[in-house]
Amino acid sequence: MRGGSGDAERRQRWSRLFEELDSNKDGRVDVHELRQGLARLGGGDPDGAQQGISSEGDADPDGGLSLEEFTRYLQEREQRLLLMFHSLDRNQDGHIDVSEIQQSFRALGISISLEQAEKILHSMDRDGTMTIDWQEWRDHFLLHSLENVEDVLYFWKHSTVLDIGECLTVPDEFSKQEKLTGMWWKQLVAGAVAGAVSRTGTAPLDRLKVFMQVHASKSNRLNILGGLRNMIQEGGILSLWRGNGINVLKIAPESAIKFMAYEQIKRAIRGQQETLHVQERFVAGSLAGATAQTIIYPMEVLKTRLTLRKTGQYKGLLDCARRILEREGPRAFYRGYLPNVLGIIPYAGIDLAVYETLKNRWLQQYSHESANPGILVLLACGTISSTCGQIASYPLALVRTRMQAQASTEGGPQVSMVGLLRHILSQEGVWGLYRGIAPNFMKVIPAVSISYVVYENMKQALGVTSR
Repeated sequence: MRGGSGDAERRQRWSRLFEELDSNKDGRVDVHELRQGLARLGGGDPDGAQQGISSEGDADPDGGLSLEEFTRYLQEREQRLLLMFHSLDRNQDGHIDVSEIQQSFRALGISISLEQAEKILHSMDRDGTMTIDWQEWRDHFLLHSLENVEDVLYFWKHSTVLDIGECLTVPDEFSKQEKLTGMWWKQLVAGAVAGAVSRTGTAPLDRLKVFMQVHASKSNRLNILGGLRNMIQEGGILSLWRGNGINVLKIAPESAIKFMAYEQIKRAIRGQQETLHVQERFVAGSLAGATAQTIIYPMEVLKTRLTLRKTGQYKGLLDCARRILEREGPRAFYRGYLPNVLGIIPYAGIDLAVYETLKNRWLQQYSHESANPGILVLLACGTISSTCGQIASYPLALVRTRMQAQASTEGGPQVSMVGLLRHILSQEGVWGLYRGIAPNFMKVIPAVSISYVVYENMKQALGVTSR
């Protein structure tokens, strides 16, 4: 009888909640009423709650929820919340305390202070005991979009949608729900389109960077304006977009390979663990990046050759590939591969480290009851961390580009990575390893801005909902 009375009590509670949300008393709760109700109750994310209810309970999303649909959703929701509560209640005493919150965040690679853990606990603690029991946990999360503590990382996903034209970033993290609902591939498609538009918009600066990496030196003092003038005089305005076609073309295979490799490597590293620590994500991301680069690297070489080509030198992509194969052999398609792979380590490592540092600083100082930092904070953190990663790996990127372009430089000596580094340092000093970095920095902000705008519009077009 206890189970029956408990079930009756739950249904009464759900019925009262339904009546409270159903402001026009038509027997259905629509999106407008859901938004108003969540605001009135002082919690919840309307978009996220709407997404969860629509996908799991509502047979007719436009017509709102009936009491039966609402009850079915809340029943499934409470079952999941109970499982989450038990997983966080590590000592199984029926309460979640401050230390258990800290342990949960630590397992996700987030270091939070005691004060910050207390703030999180205080936002759910209604009876002032500084612990959270099942009722407090249930009532707090019942209509919130957050599925678990791991959702804090959802807001802080280091998304590769911030496409700055580099291919060394650690891949995106996708939740189980995103994988089950198919949202992951829609996000990858949205990211690929955003990257294509972003790279096309900043292609002149990218070509200028490559041009300066290969041709700038102490003797010719080639600068940004001089480089642009030379390229326009040689091939006209449209020549500024040389090499952009293959740069866009390689986004899709690279993203797909990196994502699949990342998932497999994460599974191998994780074993029985539920989540990966930051260091493990760095290792998995670096290995996935190396895998993707190994497979698509011939496209990188073709991109450099097509970017640097003179008017009439090649008829197109296939003609360029055929000539390289005939004149230089298949090994030419992997020239510069070693510095490229080595560059993944400082780029991905520093990128992740700076991002995690900025994220933890924000969480500790500015988050009170919300884990969502807002888009401006995310864009700023992503831009700063990616720029730091670029600075660290740029010398290796320059050496890679020069090695890729060696055969296209008439009379140029075929030297190794170490030999080229020595030559640049002896002739031009340390600054010689950073030729072309100015246009590289100039394209970061427009690239990130274009990526974000296009990504958000593509998500709407594909039906990807943001929480």
